[in-house]
Amino acid sequence: MFTSRIGIDLGTANTLVYVPKRGIIINEPTVVAISVGDNRILAVGAEAKEMIGRTPDSIIAHRPMKDGVIADYRVTEAMLRYFINKATGSVRFFRPEVMISVPGGITSTERRAVIDAATAAGAKNAYVIKETVAAAIGAGIDIGAPAGNMIIDIGGGTTDAAVLSLGGIVTQTSVRVAGNRLDAAIAEYIRRKHGLSVGDRTAEEIKIKIGSAIPVEKETALEIRGRDLVHGLPKTIQVKTNEIVEAISEELKEIIKAVRSVLQETPPELAADIIDKGMVLTGGSSLLRNLDKYMGQSTGVPAYVAEDALLCVAKGTGVALDNLESYKKSILAQK
Repeated sequence: MFTSRIGIDLGTANTLVYVPKRGIIINEPTVVAISVGDNRILAVGAEAKEMIGRTPDSIIAHRPMKDGVIADYRVTEAMLRYFINKATGSVRFFRPEVMISVPGGITSTERRAVIDAATAAGAKNAYVIKETVAAAIGAGIDIGAPAGNMIIDIGGGTTDAAVLSLGGIVTQTSVRVAGNRLDAAIAEYIRRKHGLSVGDRTAEEIKIKIGSAIPVEKETALEIRGRDLVHGLPKTIQVKTNEIVEAISEELKEIIKAVRSVLQETPPELAADIIDKGMVLTGGSSLLRNLDKYMGQSTGVPAYVAEDALLCVAKGTGVALDNLESYKKSILAQK
């Protein structure tokens, strides 16, 4: 099928592909499985994620994106080619225009690497858009209005916070603390407190099922399995919500520190707008239970999670690409 434009949210944890008029057509993990012997790509996306922690020595399943930027160029290019082909069909007469979201703290070299990878993967033209701008557009915020809007996009690799007004970024910061760091903190806590070694997938499952940003009165318990560090044998234990609150508290403090730094640099008129409207949270990790309450309590500014928070960046890239002339100022701004 002929597709002229594709928006890609190239995340550390998941990659989403948006096609105007069709919506989000792909939502798969950013994982690639490679055979060690001949360096061949065996699987991409959901199929590759199933292999994490379960592969023999001859196969490596890994994430080519680290902290929101390309860690392995060749594998990222192959992965982008897979997603572009899946979105447009392997037989096509025109190369598509592609827009990819990038973290706010990306360097010019990292930005160039994303554009080069997309072009090498089959894009006619490749553009990049800051994740906060894309998230705001996807959340339905009018970024062109002469008013302050604060958006906090918490993904797998990075947390991006920015204040937008008149189509541009007034102040922003990007920290490499997000979902993956929360998972690592949970795994480390369980290792330290319970003497049990668990993998990334188990840690992520704990975070999603029973995690919370603030302590709760009615705790939820979850049975988890891992390897006992003393005896080296499989073991089952039970963890509770407030343990997870304790496990991730330091990481959440780092995110709050970043949000506060943006608020402190915001001009007074725009700060007044933000207090009236509140901060908008997007990204998969913003779905952590009670994170909006925690943000509000820690900053004194109300916070709420956007509708379809997980999909906002992908939707925004698609809308911006479809209205390229209108959003050119926001997209091409280097700040």
